[in-house]
Amino acid sequence: MILDVILPGLNGFAVCAALRDRGFNEPILMLTALDAVADRVTGLDSGADDYLAKPFAMAELRARVRALRRRRVDDRAPRISIGDLELDPATHGVRRGGHQIHLTAREFALLEFLASHAGQIFGQDRLIEALWGADFASESNIVEVYIRSLRRKIDNGRRNGLIETVRGSGYRLRSDPPGSADTGVAAGTTIDGDVNSEGAPD
Repeated sequence: MILDVILPGLNGFAVCAALRDRGFNEPILMLTALDAVADRVTGLDSGADDYLAKPFAMAELRARVRALRRRRVDDRAPRISIGDLELDPATHGVRRGGHQIHLTAREFALLEFLASHAGQIFGQDRLIEALWGADFASESNIVEVYIRSLRRKIDNGRRNGLIETVRGSGYRLRSDPPGSADTGVAAGTTIDGDVNSEGAPD
């Protein structure tokens, strides 16, 4: 779907969010004259898969549509399970300990990326490149914001959280379930993974 932000009645952001809430899983490309970082974040958080600012060349629009088709998640994609955390890439469903967790499209993308590479550490620049692209400056705190939000929803006060900060290096999702005696952390590595009811620092 190619969806413009400026529409009569509901704007494109609201339409996109409503479609996702109703289970619409096809790729959505948003078109808009609004080009501030906050507007792009709003579009992606509402469930869009890509964002193209006006004016644009038709060749770029066609290229982005082709890219979205290539990136479309296969309906037969296997579920990802780490401890009591389960992700379903086909439906963007997330459950932990049997309880359903509601994530935005971008939160799910970040969690899926970390879960698909469980145990690996990714710095801020690498995560921005993988999930937001070159339009977002590396000095942006967008990764910290989304990590903090994921911790509130995924770890939700658990002492042994799945999402860890490796100081000076980046973030990772633990490959061993919480509660395991061996965290697999090398000597000298400082981990900030505990979460209290107010959210963990990043």
